[in-house]
Amino acid sequence: MTEAHHPSLDTGLIESLTDLERAREIAAGCVRCPLKETRTLVVFGEGNPGASLMLVGEGPGEEEDARGRPFVGRAGQLLDSALAEAGIPRDAVWVTNTVRCRPTKIEAGRVANRPPRVGEIRACAVWMETELRLVAPRVVVCLGAVAAKALIGKEFRLTQERGQLFPGPAGTEAVATLHPSYIIRQRDSESRARAREMLVEDLRLAIRRAGA
Repeated sequence: MTEAHHPSLDTGLIESLTDLERAREIAAGCVRCPLKETRTLVVFGEGNPGASLMLVGEGPGEEEDARGRPFVGRAGQLLDSALAEAGIPRDAVWVTNTVRCRPTKIEAGRVANRPPRVGEIRACAVWMETELRLVAPRVVVCLGAVAAKALIGKEFRLTQERGQLFPGPAGTEAVATLHPSYIIRQRDSESRARAREMLVEDLRLAIRRAGA
């Protein structure tokens, strides 16, 4: 099959999908943006396919790229513990990212993560829309500013509007919170603890609104 006729380029086909597992299969061969050149695996969303709560991060990191699953590295472990503290297990929600392939850069001679670019998010939007349509959550939690700008609005300011409810995509409500990786990067234990408390507080708000 030539790239020009690859099903991952056929937006009409993707928009007609009615099954998440079939969507995952097609997404595994996606060639919609240049991230196809450097990824190991496409990282589709996972979790409860009927979840009332969807969590959306930026993009896969090194561990996610290697395993093909979202939020399975250090940030994912922190997210799992924060969800548990907020009162909901990870397998009760749907977890995904704005892009499904790892965005990278060369930094000090090594491959490092970077935020996804606007064009990459736009190219991957058809998969985001598919997950939203098929999972049909009530509430979307944007983990970090990148996801918030993509799903709430490009003028969103995380420092000013974190923890507030906004109209979200596909008829949902949306709330933005800190990305777990931001919490990990805090330099001292007090700052990390305070940031983690914010994450748990925002997750509790989202859980209440979702009725989860």
